[in-house]
Amino acid sequence: MKKILTTLVAILSSGILGLSVITNTKTAKADDNDTPVVTLGTSLTASQKQGTIDTLTQSLNGANYTTITITGSDLVKYLNPSGYDFTDNSGVWSSAMVQKTSSGSGINVHILPYNGHNNITTITANQYKNAALTAGISDADIYVTSATPIDGSGALAGVYAAYAKNGDSLNQKQINAAQTEMNTLSKITSQNKGKDGYSDAQLNNAVAGAKKEMAKQGQNISDSQVRDIVNNQININHLGDTITNNQKEQIINVLIKVKNSGALKDKNFQQQASQLTDQIQSGAKNIFSKFNTPETRNWFQKLIDSIVSWFRGIFGGAIILN
Repeated sequence: MKKILTTLVAILSSGILGLSVITNTKTAKADDNDTPVVTLGTSLTASQKQGTIDTLTQSLNGANYTTITITGSDLVKYLNPSGYDFTDNSGVWSSAMVQKTSSGSGINVHILPYNGHNNITTITANQYKNAALTAGISDADIYVTSATPIDGSGALAGVYAAYAKNGDSLNQKQINAAQTEMNTLSKITSQNKGKDGYSDAQLNNAVAGAKKEMAKQGQNISDSQVRDIVNNQININHLGDTITNNQKEQIINVLIKVKNSGALKDKNFQQQASQLTDQIQSGAKNIFSKFNTPETRNWFQKLIDSIVSWFRGIFGGAIILN
């Protein structure tokens, strides 16, 4: 009976917040020779370019790096297919550095202040991480900054260009899905700013968790399965009564687009998504630690408790799971 109960609890617990499934496969890297790539917006003045380089390369401690300039043409190439209306003459200020890291380290994003000011006004680090995952990026440190206040939506265009420069061009369908995702999550966070029970970390954790569960099902997962997974993740992250039904539909549509982009074909996608949920939860422990208290447990956890209590009532005494 102990084995039956253990198996049952294990099955039910598979959807609980924080469970990680790790695989060991490899996907696109930023630079095969490990040299970090700094992307500089073409609109920066000479002084701003140097300031941007100094800001982005602080962690290198004098190590080598290469630079590329991002122009309006790059924005047109990488961002317009997802609904933007940039032109070849569009200005570019937000800049980035992408650095290859060891296999299994996940995607890490650092938004850096420029001269003491955080000039990325809209996009959060977690939104960048989720978008990078969808785009097919794996195991990389990404640093983002801007010399002038800007939403930061164009920063990943530089990252995409950096990958292309080193022979690891990313799938345009995945890039389109990534940019749509980043725009959608950014708008939802803006619409819920200051709302009790809402945080950008919860939203991005729900999206990353959904990606992980979708990857378990494989690329042939149906739209209805995606819908069920997203709704479950929204509830697990305690957003079911916080965000609107319209916002839920937007998230579902984004994840269906991620599925249709081919992202799930990447065998490393599940691992990277799992690591992303771990990162998000670790970075917002003050939020996620509350989810495991008796007062805030979701219905899934309560169901497990009730099953355990039922078996205890039948057999009497404590049941030990190991």
